[in-house]
Amino acid sequence: MELRTVLVVGTGLIGTSAALALRKRGVRVLLADRDQGAVRLARELGAGEEWRPGGPHPARPGGQAIAEAGPQEGRATEQADLAIIAVPPAHVATELLELQRLQAARFYTDVASVKAEPIHRAAQLGCDLSAYVASHPLAGREKSGPGAARDDLFLGRPWALCPTEEADPEAKAAVLRLIELCGANAVEVSATDHDRAVAVVSHAPHVAASAVAARLADATDVALGLAGQGVRDVTRIAGSDPGLWLGILSGNASPVAEVLEAVAHDLADAASALRALAEGDGTATGEITQLLKRGVVGHDRIPGKHGGPASSYAVVQVVIGDRPGQLARLFQVCDEVGVNVEDVRLEHAPGLPLGIAELSVEPDAAATLSEALRERGWQVP
Repeated sequence: MELRTVLVVGTGLIGTSAALALRKRGVRVLLADRDQGAVRLARELGAGEEWRPGGPHPARPGGQAIAEAGPQEGRATEQADLAIIAVPPAHVATELLELQRLQAARFYTDVASVKAEPIHRAAQLGCDLSAYVASHPLAGREKSGPGAARDDLFLGRPWALCPTEEADPEAKAAVLRLIELCGANAVEVSATDHDRAVAVVSHAPHVAASAVAARLADATDVALGLAGQGVRDVTRIAGSDPGLWLGILSGNASPVAEVLEAVAHDLADAASALRALAEGDGTATGEITQLLKRGVVGHDRIPGKHGGPASSYAVVQVVIGDRPGQLARLFQVCDEVGVNVEDVRLEHAPGLPLGIAELSVEPDAAATLSEALRERGWQVP
């Protein structure tokens, strides 16, 4: 199915990124949001044009989200092929109901990170489930809002779709076309299985990261001065919007609680073993070792590039100055010797204008790259 016109309701990170991706593929995009500033910024970024529903009835200020802007008369003057509802999980069903009342689009999807509750609520409200296929792109950033949006945010990322038994095949085809246009990989899954899955791979990890980061709130200056890349990696996602995450966690509360209880059990056992070790019980190391080994097994199961099997890469460390153009020069060397960089990580040296760039490459390319860098004057530890 071709999508010529798509309505995006909610111009945050995900909604605006989808709009930008669609615009890049030549799709006409209409934008609506309850936040006047957000829809204006999304429009200025080239994400689309403001939606003005209701014929002679004026649009709400800033293209506000429909359900929050009060009742409208009549129907939209122009019907989109697909409406993307990019609002918090708790508001998906009410937005869907009002959009369908306005006949705003032929088909509808949402991109909330919780699926079972919005679908259940939509059924309760009497929404037309034949025209609606819930979906969820597994992509995001710790930043939020339209200013953080990117047209390549979904490239190569999984995008779950959760059609109900009532869903029309054409509605499903429309969402599959959306996923294709955004460059993502479609994964069909039930709403219940989806919510249990994201509890393990997204929602519970966010709470765990927040719990670790919370310890830093009262940490001493000495401790913070010793902070390295490890704590930054573990706590990176803890910098996300608490209000947004409260809505996500509330909509998936039971599955997330189950995962956190299992994590808490492991942590409690580890704490008890460490207490015993501190008191001289050398046998307590076994339980800690087992947890660490299970962690390695779990880590190694995380899919690698492009969703394929996890790969083992060699890491080439390079001392790099903190000044313009250094990364470009470094990657130029990689290009010259034909070595593909699979991943890159930067670690800054506290108090010094330099750091370490860690380049992950195929194992058989590590020696070639290291030699080429040394020949060109780079310091390779």
